[in-house]
Amino acid sequence: MKKIWFLLLMCTVIFSGGTVYAEEDEFSFDNFAIVEDGGDSESMDIEKVSLNSGASVVNVSQFDIAGIMLGMSYDEVNNLFFNGSGLYAPRRNNSVIYTINKDWKYNLDYECRQNRIFTPEKLEKCIYSLARNRGLLYVSEIHLERQFTGETIDVYFTSNATDNVVWKIVYNNDVNTIEGANEKFANQREKKILSFWQGVLDKYGTPNSDEDKWISSENAFDPMMKAYYGQLVLSDNGLNANDSANNIQAARNNFQAKPYAF
Repeated sequence: MKKIWFLLLMCTVIFSGGTVYAEEDEFSFDNFAIVEDGGDSESMDIEKVSLNSGASVVNVSQFDIAGIMLGMSYDEVNNLFFNGSGLYAPRRNNSVIYTINKDWKYNLDYECRQNRIFTPEKLEKCIYSLARNRGLLYVSEIHLERQFTGETIDVYFTSNATDNVVWKIVYNNDVNTIEGANEKFANQREKKILSFWQGVLDKYGTPNSDEDKWISSENAFDPMMKAYYGQLVLSDNGLNANDSANNIQAARNNFQAKPYAF
């Protein structure tokens, strides 16, 4: 259903004739936790992966971190953690991040300025109003915390072009933190790391790529998980790359250029 809705929104962009409706739209940032620009969708650093000798692939797409899985929708994650019943809760400030893909933001900036909107405040209002009305403003991040243990989870979503689903989950804890220079703190840190790592092995099994990665194939664009001291990163780089490519192409196709005649 979301794909159909996105296509309808794209048609609106194509046939709107460049008319800007932001001046009549009562857009307010109060409706959103925070709005930030999307990152550089054209630069992705993908690490090569390979299976260890004698190891077989694992179904990383079925891994979860605190119940969150790759491909989950925003609503599914919201239902898990925003009703006050889970171990994690939204962080106190800016727990939800809304984003406009950079390529689309450049389109909307041009469209608004072609309608003689130049002052920064009005230009920003115009851009975000058009983005919201056309389905281009989306939840890109959710940030959760477990204050009792100091754990955090950062959840990253694709845009509405690919159904606004989870493509990366980053879990952090404090096991790598040293409280002081005394020998006892180094000893405690080592024990905390060992305990954390044992818990990781108990839940996910032995890594099948190097000493710290679980891979579903030797294609780095397929789901994988990597462990660090006090951190887990579960990601689907292929899903993120597909989302970026879709947005880049759609933004180019729907750029509201002047009707040049030659």
